[in-house]
Amino acid sequence: MDPLTPLDTMCRIILRAKEYEAQVPSDYDPDEDAENVDGEDGEALSVLDDDINDGVEEELRAALDDLAEDQQAELLAFCWVGQGTYDASDWDEAIAEATDEVRAGNIVDQFLEMPMLASVLESGMAAFDLSCDGVGDLS
Repeated sequence: MDPLTPLDTMCRIILRAKEYEAQVPSDYDPDEDAENVDGEDGEALSVLDDDINDGVEEELRAALDDLAEDQQAELLAFCWVGQGTYDASDWDEAIAEATDEVRAGNIVDQFLEMPMLASVLESGMAAFDLSCDGVGDLS
């Protein structure tokens, strides 16, 4: 299968989704003497702090927004195959439903709310022997 979405674009989305999923809200209590405090204002240093890492969400949102509708539908269909909602053999049906879903709107928000977006996208791609192995520098 030759996807509509360039493989390096899908891999960049996977990388950003992994970073986005790694973020956790800070539970810093300003009355505590914690090790993750920098300065007098109590700003947390943790790279996983949701307030500090807003750029990751913005980058992921921008990458998803930059996709054409047919590419967004393809990405969603890959996710559904990865989740087990569809089998790889049902690709045409998955694409048709994903296209309807994309046209209904708010697809970027749906991607951002999807549990384990990076994993299900990778699994869906793997069902078609697509992988990010060796694609660009993902570090």
